[in-house]
Amino acid sequence: MRGRVAEPRTKTIRTDYLARVEGEGAMIVRIAGGVVEEVKLNIYEPPRFFEAFLRGRAFTEAPDITARICGICPVAYQMSACRAMEQACGLEVGGQLRALRRLLYCGEWIESHALHVYMLHLPDFLGYESAIELAKDNQAAVAQALELKKIGNELMAVVGGREVHPVNVKVGGWYRAPRKRELRPLVEKLERAREIALETVNLTAGLDFTDYEQDYELVALDEPGEYPIDLGRIVSNRGLDIAVAEYDEHFVEEHVEWSNALHSRLRERGSYLCGPLARFALGVDRLSPLAAEAAKDAGLSAEERNPFRSIVVRSVELVYATDEALRLIAEYEEPDAPALEVEPQAGVGYGCTEAPRGILYHRYELADDGTIVDAKIVPPTSQNQRTIEDDLRGVVERSLDVPDDELALLCEQTIRNYDPCISCATHFLKLDVQRG
Repeated sequence: MRGRVAEPRTKTIRTDYLARVEGEGAMIVRIAGGVVEEVKLNIYEPPRFFEAFLRGRAFTEAPDITARICGICPVAYQMSACRAMEQACGLEVGGQLRALRRLLYCGEWIESHALHVYMLHLPDFLGYESAIELAKDNQAAVAQALELKKIGNELMAVVGGREVHPVNVKVGGWYRAPRKRELRPLVEKLERAREIALETVNLTAGLDFTDYEQDYELVALDEPGEYPIDLGRIVSNRGLDIAVAEYDEHFVEEHVEWSNALHSRLRERGSYLCGPLARFALGVDRLSPLAAEAAKDAGLSAEERNPFRSIVVRSVELVYATDEALRLIAEYEEPDAPALEVEPQAGVGYGCTEAPRGILYHRYELADDGTIVDAKIVPPTSQNQRTIEDDLRGVVERSLDVPDDELALLCEQTIRNYDPCISCATHFLKLDVQRG
């Protein structure tokens, strides 16, 4: 009697609750015969329709409406919206009004990077399921994270009027410019934040990193003499150099059947990466001296290609953000008026700034009375989705002999390298790894 041939076995690994990724999504990895056949990052959270309900609203409402897209990086949405509206109306905001915008953005970078480095990403490297578990053994690290985040939030509250969804930002400038005496108490706190940031670089530089590199096209803003935050041209390490108004000529969004979030790609070359690794590679020569020294001491290369080392780059950006905030406060002079007058006119405006996770693009078409006719918003997580999937494939291909439970954790960490902001809602990701 002839024996039966065993059918290929399919193994499924699930992680039903990944509490250190923002929003609702799922991932599936299929491996058959030692080959990775399929990798999908399935973002199934329902569409939120912000672009649709911006239509018909006044151009002055865009900063407050778009801020509600995210509770961690609302400033990014406000600043990109303001820049787009001001361009459409033929207005350039500079001087101390623009310096205050950069200062507010520093507060957001501090609180967001502190949250990601310590609470969301560090547990992966130290073998903990959560920051709560980490705190049981290393209370000091979590206390530093909370102190850093508190200082970033306080900076946002003083300049922006509120630490979550700031209410002081408007097209043309501010509803109220802070007094110099209101900023002075922040100096000592920011100096303390800078000390913690330097300790954070030392901590993250000493972690064990997965041996993985990818040949990314790195995309970030570029402004002469400044590390990229609130304005600039869009450039890459492969020769892209365009005005923000040319974005749609070079980048395209596409729907994929397995995700409610659109995928972005460069028309000419496909996947690209934005965020800390891109900013650092393209702007390292414009870091403050202290941040540059910290990066050197941490052993970062000029063009870092290991996404797992992004936690070190974020830590260096923490040093920079605290340094930059201190510089801006020291040089601050109260403006004559909190805002410039803005007269609406028909046209199209474009804005792009550096959210903590990467470039955030806004485009608006206005009617002559300032009514929003059309809106387009491309967040950094959407821009990085294809690259996240590329990384997942690459990491799995190099880890086929790793036990399934370890492979699942490695895949989760690969996603968390990007600090993806799927939404502001409940955080979890379902993981489904099938082997045949």
